[in-house]
Amino acid sequence: MDAGPESVRDWIVRAAARDPAKPWIVSAEDGRHITYGELHRLTGRMAAFLRAHRIGPNDRVVLLANNSIEHLACYVGVLAYGATICTIHVEMNRNHLDTILPALNARLIVFEERLQLDDLLDVMAVPRLAIGRWDDAVRGDSFFAAVNRHDSSDATLEVAGECRDAVILFTSGTSARPKGVVLSFRELIGNAGPTAAGFGFTSDDRIYDFRSFNWCSAQTLSALPSLRQGASVLIAQKFSRSRFFEHIATYGATIATGNPTTIGMLLNGDDLDAEVPGLRFITSSSAPLMADDWRRFEERFAIRIAQGYGSSETGWIAAQTGESRRVGTVGKPLAYHDLRVVDDAGRVLPPGEIGRIELGGCPDYAYRYLADDGVIRINSRGCIRTGDLGFLDPDGYLHVTGREKELIIRGGVNISPLEIDTILMQRPELIEVATIGIPHAIYGEEVVSFVVARAGVPVDPADLLRYCTAVLPAFKAPKEIVLTGALPRSERGKLDRKALMARWARMRSEVA
Repeated sequence: MDAGPESVRDWIVRAAARDPAKPWIVSAEDGRHITYGELHRLTGRMAAFLRAHRIGPNDRVVLLANNSIEHLACYVGVLAYGATICTIHVEMNRNHLDTILPALNARLIVFEERLQLDDLLDVMAVPRLAIGRWDDAVRGDSFFAAVNRHDSSDATLEVAGECRDAVILFTSGTSARPKGVVLSFRELIGNAGPTAAGFGFTSDDRIYDFRSFNWCSAQTLSALPSLRQGASVLIAQKFSRSRFFEHIATYGATIATGNPTTIGMLLNGDDLDAEVPGLRFITSSSAPLMADDWRRFEERFAIRIAQGYGSSETGWIAAQTGESRRVGTVGKPLAYHDLRVVDDAGRVLPPGEIGRIELGGCPDYAYRYLADDGVIRINSRGCIRTGDLGFLDPDGYLHVTGREKELIIRGGVNISPLEIDTILMQRPELIEVATIGIPHAIYGEEVVSFVVARAGVPVDPADLLRYCTAVLPAFKAPKEIVLTGALPRSERGKLDRKALMARWARMRSEVA
């Protein structure tokens, strides 16, 4: 992968020269905004501030804050200067902060006061500043007030195209210990252009995003590709079902982001009207979107969905525009990733055959993690398997069929839970389905499906079992269907199949 001579600073300078009065970022809650001209001056002052505090290449600035225009301005400013920005979703990873923060060995911590982190930060021997407002006056003790006391500067570290650390971000950590993923400037910059092209972003787009900008997905979809293109970002603090279409209409969004959970929430009920004629499409990611939900959403709201695919370790992997989307796929792989679908032995499989998704477009690239002891360790070099299963169709579109670790192995045969889910979701009385493998003395695992019924619609589990037996091979058909009021999900909206396993175990113990 060749990131070329570009840098984040170059993108800002180019956009500011073209249209300095154009909004770079707008707060959906109150309309506050930062123009590209203001961003250019602000990042210059931030560079002068960071250099004055002797923060250099690979030195780390930790950002502990929720979505706001200040959050994204701090993130972009540190990248534009050339140091390393470390983003942590505080609410999800609060229980792990006492190990995460020492491992980061930061030079500066910028934090949001409302998160109430004083007890934790008081024991850290690291300079810290409350984030404040980006337009703070020169007096005050916040981060942006301190930044604004410096003259605008071009004191960047010139890291474009190099392998210095750009971002360290942390995965979900509600129950398991979060992973610290280390991304270089080379990877971030190299991913931005292909991602923008894959989703069809132009400088005229206004991209609405409510997802946490502490996660890789929002950073590498809404933040960096839009900055590269000189587009505008409309940022919401969090998802609001009642205000989703209102925000889009008020600020003229042309592209909105989403995931299967939020799309399901928008479909739930008949009270929403989507009067958003300027919206080109909504993206969906984080988990596979059921084709039935996809079609129902497009039919009801007359808005197309463009599903994409990526990971924290690699950025975006596949994308498609709403205008060219193909239902049931995550789009076409970004060419530089050199995506392959391989079998257990690493042999490339032909179109249509399900295998492990592997990337190998950067032979000299090291995929890295931050260990608990603060040491950066290499997970793999040259190629990486995403942990997902899927296949390429004859036209080159990628289909993701499930996670390797979620495979049900019954009698030595691999069964994808997503295949069973898709079959059951064809039943009109169901709104959600999740299939798991439960322990079995003879076959190793057996197939069980949890289903959520549409409000007010009766469901007969025995009838559903007969339906599955009629349309699936016998070894794949569920042997039990459990009617439940809701499926467990993580704070990111991903289905938690481990929690379903625990629920099933509790049900069996209660019966016993």
